[in-house]
Amino acid sequence: MRNAETIQGLIHERGKKGLPLERVYKLLFNQELYLTAYGKIYRNKGAMTPGVTKETPDGMSLDKIDTIIEAIRNEKYRWNPARRTYIPKKTGKVRPLGMPTWSDKLIQEVIRLILEAYYEPQFSNNSHGFRPERGCHTALQDIHYTWLGTTWFIEGDISQCFDALDHNLLLSILKEKIDDGRFIKLVSGLLEAGYLEDWKFNKTLSGTPQGGILSPLLSNIYLDKLDQFVETVLIPNYTKGAKKRMSPDYERVKGHYRRLLKKGKIKEAQEVKQQLHNMPSIDPKDPNYRRLKYVRYADDFLLGFVGSKEEAEDIKQQLEKYLRDELKLELSKSKTLITNARSEAARFLGYEIKTLQEDSKRVTYQTNRGKITRRGINGGIALIVPRDIIEEKCNRYKKDGKAIHRKELTNDTDHTIVSTYQLEYRGIVNYYQMAQNIGALSKLKWTMEISLTKTLAHKHRMSVNKVYRKYGTTHDVEGKAYKGLIVITPREGKEPIVAKWGGIPLIRNPKAILEDKDRSNWWGTSELIQRLLMDTCELCGNKENIQVHHIRALKDLNEYTGREKPLWVQKMATRQRKTLILCRTCHEDVHAGRPMTR
Repeated sequence: MRNAETIQGLIHERGKKGLPLERVYKLLFNQELYLTAYGKIYRNKGAMTPGVTKETPDGMSLDKIDTIIEAIRNEKYRWNPARRTYIPKKTGKVRPLGMPTWSDKLIQEVIRLILEAYYEPQFSNNSHGFRPERGCHTALQDIHYTWLGTTWFIEGDISQCFDALDHNLLLSILKEKIDDGRFIKLVSGLLEAGYLEDWKFNKTLSGTPQGGILSPLLSNIYLDKLDQFVETVLIPNYTKGAKKRMSPDYERVKGHYRRLLKKGKIKEAQEVKQQLHNMPSIDPKDPNYRRLKYVRYADDFLLGFVGSKEEAEDIKQQLEKYLRDELKLELSKSKTLITNARSEAARFLGYEIKTLQEDSKRVTYQTNRGKITRRGINGGIALIVPRDIIEEKCNRYKKDGKAIHRKELTNDTDHTIVSTYQLEYRGIVNYYQMAQNIGALSKLKWTMEISLTKTLAHKHRMSVNKVYRKYGTTHDVEGKAYKGLIVITPREGKEPIVAKWGGIPLIRNPKAILEDKDRSNWWGTSELIQRLLMDTCELCGNKENIQVHHIRALKDLNEYTGREKPLWVQKMATRQRKTLILCRTCHEDVHAGRPMTR
């Protein structure tokens, strides 16, 4: 039996060569792929959340994998409908979210491993959403470094994209490169599995199941058609000229400046030179120069155009027509905008994006002919933290305009409280570290610090000043001191655990990389799988009917507060693991809360 790494490597090579993928269904009989899939998804946040059945990763075993494989081999596997719930959105609306059963999640991940290995080398470089080694920051870097001189932004948002993907069209796209009817039939069954809402079955006539592991990849396969249209039709049609011509007005005034210098009229020449500083040196309306750039993240995309507004409107209309006629999708009219890149800012991935224009800003360069001074930022792309985003994030820690304590944290330990605030703040800073105005986040830092100290003060019934006296410290980061807080929790016979607040520099990093999901260990075998394959109970040493015991979080172990905690609790707490390999007898004893039979 080939291991998962070999299978994915062979599929990846076929994808790079553009060869069709054949006999894919037989790959679903490989136990190694299911073990790899299990090792990747059991840590997921919603892994322990049940779907329409009570099935979860708890009790996972090699026998269960073999049972699934046997059902697939005989084409008897049936997808369960997803359990639908709703998540509130910032706009006040709600977003539907499907909760698949554990077996469905596992098979979806196996299919994803196969399809991602094949399609990944074929996807466009302009697509950044839900892809390994790509994310929001790679999309923003592309804009920042390669969209210089952009005149118009065309902001695109596909209306209800994931709910509107046409099933027949998606399957026909898969059939273009996958020559295996049984595999296509299995994917079709997933799309049509439906969902349960208030225990009432509903059919899914279009769209991919939101919350499903396979959905982001299927949407990328579908929207790759949009990427191809932009790259093969729109960009060639709206790209011409090697560079912009010099501005006739600028050349005329520059000639006048030189003539004044030759005549020795220095004062008049300096006045003319100041006039030059406020004039573009190249013709911004050169009819023989056009550029069109494009980037997509999931169902949001942005185009940067150098040309006239009329042409930008024409590009927008062509996009609308292609999406409607070819992909059966609609652009959101309220979110699809044409924005003047210099006077306004486009919104993309939580940033404001605009083209810089500041004639008074001068930059000195060293050249072979010596130092020269010129306008150095005009035409550059600025990435900015929106002010309303900062206000919105500050308001999470405020009431009636003032920072307040957080009641939901007051029963937690000081270590947990400080760590929670630090993680929340670090996440925001890490995301916006490409912004030129990252220093504006100091307002958020101050608001969160007041809320943090008030939370600690409320917990211990002391003043905020006493909190600072008890926990206040100075963090040294790369030789620079930052005021903050520190909580040190001693542990008998071990190093103390430390929680810090502060010490996160607000320094811009335009080359920051923050992937959507860490997939660096794309083909690796997880530590859990290695333990499962040892086929030995970690409590009694038995080698029969081995299963995996899962808990939702390590803090759940704190429920066992007695003097003598159960052996399985001690082992999991000592190892700091949310899993334990058990035989069926020990596993049943754990769930029954009785002493170990063995």
